[in-house]
Order: sequence, then C-alpha cells, then structure tokens
Amino acid sequence: MMSTKKSVFRVFFTSQGKGYEIYARKVNQSDIYGFVEIEEIVFGEKSAIVVDPNEDALKNEFSTVKRLMVPYHSISRIDEVEKEGQAKVIALAVSNAEQKILPGPPFKPGD
Repeated sequence: MMSTKKSVFRVFFTSQGKGYEIYARKVNQSDIYGFVEIEEIVFGEKSAIVVDPNEDALKNEFSTVKRLMVPYHSISRIDEVEKEGQAKVIALAVSNAEQKILPGPPFKPGD
C-alpha cells in the first residue's frame, strides 16, 4: 500500500500591525474577490516539556477558525514545505499614519 503525503504550505501575511507565519494544508484563491483562503491550519508537534507561548497564542487565536480569508495584498509569500514548522507572530513597527490607511479598490468605479 502506497502512503499519500498531504501538502503543507507555509504562509506569511500581515494583519493589524503583526506579521504571521502559519502552516496550513489548503491554500486557494477565494470566491470572494481579492482574498486568499487558508484552511486546515496546522501547528508543530507539541512537547510536554517545552511550551512556546507564541505558538500557544496563535493556537488560541485560530483554534475555532474553519477557514481564514486574507486579502491578497497582505500575503507576502506562500511556500509548499515538507512538514509543518513552528508558527510565529511578529510585532511590526508601523507608524500611526500607516495604521489608518485602508486598502482601496483595484480600480475606480465607472472605469
């Protein structure tokens, strides 16, 4: 019997002044225009001895999420990897002016 290995994707994206590195089994273009769909988020092997508070916080944040939809302009990279790694969240240095700018449509209505 041949074993089938599931793909794992490492996704880097930014949201609300933080940088995220997460691992998921499914990454697709969403039916909602301008979004990427991330499903089946996975986390690294949990050791009973060493607990990473960063990964634990991410696990709590995404534990009830069935499908994550991220705007395409927030994603900086998607890699297909051999196995999942340690998920991370990184605080980004963002000025107040940058936090207030919301993305606009990719075209002007009426064009």
